[in-house]
Amino acid sequence: MKPEVRAGFVAAAVLMGFAPAACAEPPRPAARQTAPSPAMADLLGYLQRQNSTGFIVIQDGTVIVDQSWPAPSTDRLFANFVYGHAASGALLEDVASQQKSFVAVLVAIAIDKGLIDVNAPVSTYLGQGWSKASAEQEASIRVIDVLTMSSGLDERFGYTAPAGTTFFYNTPVYALSKQIVAAAAKQPIEAVTRDWLTAPLGMSNTAWRRRPAALASVGNDTGLVTTPQDVARFGAMVLAGGLSADGTRVVSAEQLHALFDRSETNPAYGRLWWLNGSDYVVRPQIGRAPGQLIPAAPADLVAALGAFDRRLYVVPSRKLIVVRTGAAATDRDFDQQIWLRLMPLIG
Repeated sequence: MKPEVRAGFVAAAVLMGFAPAACAEPPRPAARQTAPSPAMADLLGYLQRQNSTGFIVIQDGTVIVDQSWPAPSTDRLFANFVYGHAASGALLEDVASQQKSFVAVLVAIAIDKGLIDVNAPVSTYLGQGWSKASAEQEASIRVIDVLTMSSGLDERFGYTAPAGTTFFYNTPVYALSKQIVAAAAKQPIEAVTRDWLTAPLGMSNTAWRRRPAALASVGNDTGLVTTPQDVARFGAMVLAGGLSADGTRVVSAEQLHALFDRSETNPAYGRLWWLNGSDYVVRPQIGRAPGQLIPAAPADLVAALGAFDRRLYVVPSRKLIVVRTGAAATDRDFDQQIWLRLMPLIG
């Protein structure tokens, strides 16, 4: 990492609870902050122009960026995703489909507890008749098929293809995964999320909320509402191989890493996580295209992606966590543009 990027941000790391414990020397009070480098100014200016409300970069335990901007006042749709402010002043935002990756970790924890078998039929947990497929077709749909978006069902739960053969990004069917976890644990998803994930990680501003009717119509009526700082804590756990900041084991390394196994129907997708470094990508509403998910980013990047460009990127090779919240960006290649500007800063 370039010296001018690190300078002046150690104090922020301490304040956020991301003190660089692995560093050779303990954190010291930061010197007076100087103006950002031209490269940093370019990155932050770009993010602001692209309707961002929050952006965090943490490398090797040190906070490089923790920036926020006011919510866009003219975006009426974005207002449906905001639930006020945390005590810290950060916006509480529904992070859209980013929630899928959080639920994937809950499934992994349930596997550790012996509560879920991903190769078992979905009906093992939800009973028969949860879909509109025939009894025989439904019985062939496993939990793993739901997690890899290869259930073979359409958004109305009608049968379209044999399970495990076709990638179709299906939010209504994904929403069953929350029901599966709750049924397996015999507890509401809110309690499971708090006890297994958010409390151990100190994510005090993260909770499930009922969505407005206009948003619930997509087939997933609860949103995960959180802050950039809490999302960063979740990312830090992923980067640490399943450990919380105090060393508590939240999820086994084996089951965490299984989330990033490339699925047979889309090598850029694992278990409700997006993966860089594949030869081709199957994207929602777009279909198959050659190349990586984000060509400018490191190949080992894994990502929790949500509508309106809510982003969590974790890059093990760079010991890196990146979080972006906000309204939809105006650039269609937003991910690529972020990484073109970020790569020179992380070294």
